[in-house]
Amino acid sequence: MFEFIKGAVEFVGPEYIVIENNGIGYQIATPNPFVYSGKLETMVTVYTYHYVREDVMALFGFQSREEKKLFTKLLNVSGIGPKGALAILASGEVQQVVNAIENEDEAFLVKFPGVGKKTARQMILDLKGKLQDVVPDYFPNLFNADTLPLHTQTNNTAFEEAILALKALGYSDKEIKKISPELRKEQMSTDQYIKQALKRLLK
Repeated sequence: MFEFIKGAVEFVGPEYIVIENNGIGYQIATPNPFVYSGKLETMVTVYTYHYVREDVMALFGFQSREEKKLFTKLLNVSGIGPKGALAILASGEVQQVVNAIENEDEAFLVKFPGVGKKTARQMILDLKGKLQDVVPDYFPNLFNADTLPLHTQTNNTAFEEAILALKALGYSDKEIKKISPELRKEQMSTDQYIKQALKRLLK
């Protein structure tokens, strides 16, 4: 229904962003909302997926058409809903996910929130050999944390926002507590905290 929405970033939260376009604020759930923290009040293009079920209607947004395409492929896997697909994309290590599927690495896939052995096996059955069309050159370059700008926010606030975002993705307090002490030592923006946290959670 909506291919993309172009507008100003009005709000960034742990679960979604709000894009204002012609006086309408669109609530859009994204894999890592804090990627947009440094873009408040600036124009962005968000590629959207309109999710409709009997009891829910929502917009999911992505930074590129390729990321959106991978999201839709994950949605087609039995046992993976929008929240689970977002959590997988939020890792930022799309190449790792693709490699895990192609190499039938269930041990890696079950590290994502909500992905058990049955769902991991289903991901492999449904997607192995079917991800080449999601622009091959795109995977290694997605979400290179080194290129993300540091945002002007306090270390404490950024860390707390990252924790909220991780909880929104489905990670438990126990899992988050394991990696928190090490992360607190670093001075990073919220989106970088999230990326680093996910790298540790997926080890």
